[in-house]
Amino acid sequence: MTKEPDTPGRVLVAGIGNLFLGDDGFGPEVVRRLAGSGGMPPQVRLVDYGIRGMHLAYDLLDGYDALVLVDAYPGGGPPGELTVLRIGVADLGTGEFDAHGMNPVAVLANLDQLGGTLPLTYLVGCTPAGVEEGIGLSEAVDNAVPEAIRTVHTLVRQLVSAVPTASVKSAEPRRS
Repeated sequence: MTKEPDTPGRVLVAGIGNLFLGDDGFGPEVVRRLAGSGGMPPQVRLVDYGIRGMHLAYDLLDGYDALVLVDAYPGGGPPGELTVLRIGVADLGTGEFDAHGMNPVAVLANLDQLGGTLPLTYLVGCTPAGVEEGIGLSEAVDNAVPEAIRTVHTLVRQLVSAVPTASVKSAEPRRS
C-alpha cells in the first residue's frame, strides 16, 4: 500500500549511475550540482541513488506524484546530446530486478510487486561518450550538465504546478 503524499505535487528527482564508470556518473553529477545550487521548491526531493535500485524502489512507495530520472542514455546521438522522454508503464516491459544494482527499467517495471504504482515519470538522459572504468565525465557530457540542470528545473516547475494532489491524479500534466 502506498502512502498518500502529504504535500501536493511531490516530485522526486533521482540521479542514476555509477560515478566509477565515466559518463555513467552523469545523473549523480547533475543532482549534486542541483543540490548545491538550490532553488528547488520544498516539495521536490533530490537524491543521488547511484546504483541503489532497491532504495529508489522503496522511496517511490512514499507517494510521489512525479519522478524525474537523470541518467546516461545511449540514445544514438552524439556524446553530450540531451534527451527528455516521458516514461509510462507500457514503455517498461519487464526486467529482472537486482536488489544490489541499478537498472531503472527493472526497478520501475517491478514497482507494482512492492505495492506501488509508477508516478508520472520523465527521463532527462545524456548520450555518453564512454562508460569505461574511470572517475569523471567526458568533456562533451560535462558540458551538457548545465543544460540538463536547466531542463530539470523546467520540468520540475511544470510538474509542481501541474500535478494534482494524490486524491485527484491525472495521467497528463495540465496545460496552461
